[in-house]
Amino acid sequence: MKHQMQAIILNDFGGVENFSMTTMPIPEPGDDGVLVQIAAAAFNPIDYQIRQGATERKRMHSPVLGREFSGVVVKTGKAVTQFSPGDAVMAASGSMGSNGTYAEYISVPQDILVHKPAGISFATAAAIPTASLTALQCINRLGLSPEAPVFISGAAGGVGLVLVKLLLHAGFTQLLATAGSEESTQQLVSAGLSVSQIINYRQPGLLQAILHQREGKMFDACIDLVGGTMSELSAALLTTNGIYQDVTALTTAAARETLFNKGAVIMNISNYAYSLTGNFKYYGDGLRQITTLLETGALLPSPVWITGGFSVDTVQRSHQLLELNQSKGRKLVMALFSNDKLMTTDI
Repeated sequence: MKHQMQAIILNDFGGVENFSMTTMPIPEPGDDGVLVQIAAAAFNPIDYQIRQGATERKRMHSPVLGREFSGVVVKTGKAVTQFSPGDAVMAASGSMGSNGTYAEYISVPQDILVHKPAGISFATAAAIPTASLTALQCINRLGLSPEAPVFISGAAGGVGLVLVKLLLHAGFTQLLATAGSEESTQQLVSAGLSVSQIINYRQPGLLQAILHQREGKMFDACIDLVGGTMSELSAALLTTNGIYQDVTALTTAAARETLFNKGAVIMNISNYAYSLTGNFKYYGDGLRQITTLLETGALLPSPVWITGGFSVDTVQRSHQLLELNQSKGRKLVMALFSNDKLMTTDI
């Protein structure tokens, strides 16, 4: 008889009331797989978008949602050489794992897994992979010199904070980022921006305010982490043949028309694109770049908000906070166990 684990499943698309706790078999890792006991799972906007039944539901491969985690290796397949039971690890599992991360265990390909950087908690580690890989893809594909002016919408979110730090580390100086609260502004200041590089997107006449501040000069690139009306603002601020990075797939028809009229280069930033072709090494290689930056102090982890322990209530509350944009510049994390309370048993 297979050992069982607890997991939180989505019973139907719609509201948060569709989550429930259940038991299911603990997955068995294949030859190239690693079974991990999950210590902490982070929440991302795609989680609630899948739950709602939006286009992102196509990325759903298990009734257990959740796409990134940290934890401890329990068991490895016979072809695994880089990890051993007891190793502290983290990964952006996406749809590549046996199930989602709202569960006690997950089996993942060894190529997407990395060792947790020393000196950071499991909760902090769980919040690193997805945002960091997205931000890294943004900057790697940007292809601009550090002197280029860059506009970032939604910069105080999980991806935005890492992106700002990576851009500053790469020497970019002409950055302008949006924030909607004093807390978000302070997060961006802590990330390294000056107050003059942050603009409140809630103010009236935002477009004119930005153009006035820049003496009418447009941006060579706009990285849009919000979509909707922000996609229209980003398109309006972009220079002819400029680069528009779309991280949300939420551009409006008006934004697309403006981008077409400007002959913009549109870059779709998709983390799961590489998994669709089986390129799992992309995720491990990218995360190792991030861990090196963390270990050398070149990159500091973004702040986290532990919304609760392993429960349906924690999942429901976290989804609602994300939907209402109330994370306040922090990554939401569910803590399944703490460093000193490992629950691993022989499996």
